[in-house]
Amino acid sequence: MNIFNFTANFGSEEACRLHFKEERDKIGVVCKCGSKEHFWIKSKWSYECKKCRSRISLRSGTIMQSSNLSFLIWYKTMFLLTATKKGFSTKEIQTQLGLKRYEPVWAMVHKLRKAMGNRDSRYTLEGMIEFDEAYFTIESSEIEQKKGIRGRGAVGKSNAAISAESTPLEDIETGEKSSHCRYFKAKVLTDHTAEQINETIQESISEKSVVFSDKSTSYIDISDYVEIHITEKSDKQTTKETLRWVHIAISNAKRNFLGNHHKIKGKYLQLYLNEFVYKLNRRYFGEKLFDRLVIAGITGL
Repeated sequence: MNIFNFTANFGSEEACRLHFKEERDKIGVVCKCGSKEHFWIKSKWSYECKKCRSRISLRSGTIMQSSNLSFLIWYKTMFLLTATKKGFSTKEIQTQLGLKRYEPVWAMVHKLRKAMGNRDSRYTLEGMIEFDEAYFTIESSEIEQKKGIRGRGAVGKSNAAISAESTPLEDIETGEKSSHCRYFKAKVLTDHTAEQINETIQESISEKSVVFSDKSTSYIDISDYVEIHITEKSDKQTTKETLRWVHIAISNAKRNFLGNHHKIKGKYLQLYLNEFVYKLNRRYFGEKLFDRLVIAGITGL
């Protein structure tokens, strides 16, 4: 969606509220008593349960719950987050919104990133899966910097498991082999043990999948959780062929973070990965990406 279409459709607070209500009505509202039947009280912008008569505000149970920011501000932020592949830093979003305080914008953007992650966590990868780890630059304290640890556990680095659902292709006429990638997953790891890898595989990859990886000692048990686990020595050829898509995603994510966010705190790395992967998985959605984020905001708590 470009800025002209956004302004034409969502140029006022009421237009944003009406659209949010329309999307929420499609999903359905469930009362604390379990009833799904409600009256709509327009003067209060609230639902009233037909069974127990309790009221549910339009924001209640959604990402906007307890927020003092207007629907228009939320919609403008969702537009900015979905307008480009690279996205915007929170500071730039604050500037574009013309808001004086940074903290409410920071909280809003991170809530949206959390909703993106919650939405993607509903799905598992299946088929042929590329799997590897990536090390992302994070903010480190002066004390940590003085320790000067190298390699695994290096200061200023945080590792994440990256998975890519890759489908092998072959040209019938030329015999040339290639691959097509559909969906990705990314999860920040708290350590470098096999237990963390096993847990990630169970959460994100179907048992009937074939997983390709390098020969890291952390991947020793992967075959216990999938149909087949194929390992190859880590070198340039493996990176370009067997693990092609997962390394393209890692490279793009690193460039994105460096260009937009500069310094990322380790405890928030997962949220930034949520946004990157959410948009990567929906790279062909076009204008529909904005609508999908609105839905994620309704259901993503």
